[in-house]
Amino acid sequence: MEIRQPVHSEHARTLDTDGLRRHFLIERIFVPGEITLTYSQIDRIIVGGICPASKALEFAPELGKHTGTDFFLERREVGLINIGGDAVVTVDGVRFDVKAEEALYVGKGARAIRFASADPARPAKLYFNSAPAHAAHPHRKITLEQASPETLGDARTANRRTIHKYIVPTVLPSCQLVMGMTRLAEGSVWNTMPCHTHDRRMEVYFYFNLPPDGIVFHMMGQPQETRHVIVRNEQAVISPSWSIHTGVGTQAYTFIWGMIGENQVFPDMDGVALSDLR
Repeated sequence: MEIRQPVHSEHARTLDTDGLRRHFLIERIFVPGEITLTYSQIDRIIVGGICPASKALEFAPELGKHTGTDFFLERREVGLINIGGDAVVTVDGVRFDVKAEEALYVGKGARAIRFASADPARPAKLYFNSAPAHAAHPHRKITLEQASPETLGDARTANRRTIHKYIVPTVLPSCQLVMGMTRLAEGSVWNTMPCHTHDRRMEVYFYFNLPPDGIVFHMMGQPQETRHVIVRNEQAVISPSWSIHTGVGTQAYTFIWGMIGENQVFPDMDGVALSDLR
């Protein structure tokens, strides 16, 4: 478990490239045969990747020492979205077959969770976000078709995109975790522009479907003090509540967003006019 401390907006203004990347960029999400975990003390989110190869993987019992509990999900919930080969996830003896671009919500109190690839030659890649939870909600798989799709933007402004909302109140109940996936149309490169902040929630962006030589310029910082972090395929950026979160890539790409905080109202955001950005 890698631990990331919060960063004040005034401190972020002083950071150089290495400092921004060290505090906000998660460079390694998927490692074959391993579970990676990054614990951000911003709203206590845990971000990671699960990539089972020849053997199944499980959350280790000692993870409880980082959360002060007897087991990982004793007081937590987790959402997973698969971007690899078919996965088999077993939650306290109940089997879920999770295919590519399908999600799984696992509620508070799940004790034994096992992750396997249906075909080790095509390993699953389960990207996950975990949030503190106060109540137990039912475990559930969500397909791409069930994920409340919404198409926004325009090809003329290079931001035509479809948002798939997997874990939102209109699809299933959760305590505070909200999670989904946005796919840019061919020829579009901007996401979430005009941009926004939301003081009531933090967010993590995970970028994928980029070629080896493709990059995304992820924009962050306060609207009048913007910075950028260069992100490559299958990397994630932690976005504090005071920061904008938008990006532009060298070609179309896909990203997974996850939010935790005060509420789950998807449109609760503070828009930023392009004329106000600096």
